[in-house]
Amino acid sequence: MALIDRKAITFDVVGTLIDFETGILDYVQGKARAAGLNLTDQAILEAYAVAEDHQHELTPRLPFPSMLAPMYREMAEKLGLPASTEDVDGFRLSIPRWPAFPDSITALKRLHQRFRLVAMTNSDDWALSHFARTLDQPFDHLVTAEMVGWNKPDPQVFAFVRGRLSMEDIGFDDILHVAQSQYHDIAVAKRLGYHTCWIERRKGKQGTGATPAVDNVVIPDYHFGTLKELADAVDEGL
Repeated sequence: MALIDRKAITFDVVGTLIDFETGILDYVQGKARAAGLNLTDQAILEAYAVAEDHQHELTPRLPFPSMLAPMYREMAEKLGLPASTEDVDGFRLSIPRWPAFPDSITALKRLHQRFRLVAMTNSDDWALSHFARTLDQPFDHLVTAEMVGWNKPDPQVFAFVRGRLSMEDIGFDDILHVAQSQYHDIAVAKRLGYHTCWIERRKGKQGTGATPAVDNVVIPDYHFGTLKELADAVDEGL
């Protein structure tokens, strides 16, 4: 099936459309500087990835914004960060300031001319409302872990979205799943039989940053470094 022969694109949001690593670094580096700490960006992102992996194992049904408090405490213990109630709570409250990637808004507008766009995120409803506003409200459907009761990579999240899209006569083969995270999205989507597009936001960079590492990288159906490249490929197909 050609890239353009789809009806809907389901998107991971945080890490694919929203530059969560910049959001994390802006907050944590601010706390580090205030405490007189000199931390590298890599150390912070790696500590976040480890904390997320731990917390996801403990609370797989909890939307990720609610995981941020225990994750920050784990990061603080490892990195020596201040960990007052204000410091801990402030991590989650920084979400409205997390930026979109520079290409996200324009590319989403281009893709929306051809496809239904679905946000499919481990966020809660509150966080996704802010992310959607940051992205200039591009979505036809909003699906969160708070609605589903589970986080990706649990297959129930994908089943929930399929059920919703089936009401619009959009079937399994009509969907392309687009994501940055091998850990949360690409591996499980591929296993479930979805057509997948990996937006490798860290292409050319060292390590997996704030995303937990996987033992094996799954080969997607499509692979780009930016969302703009996906939109360009759709336009070329037309």
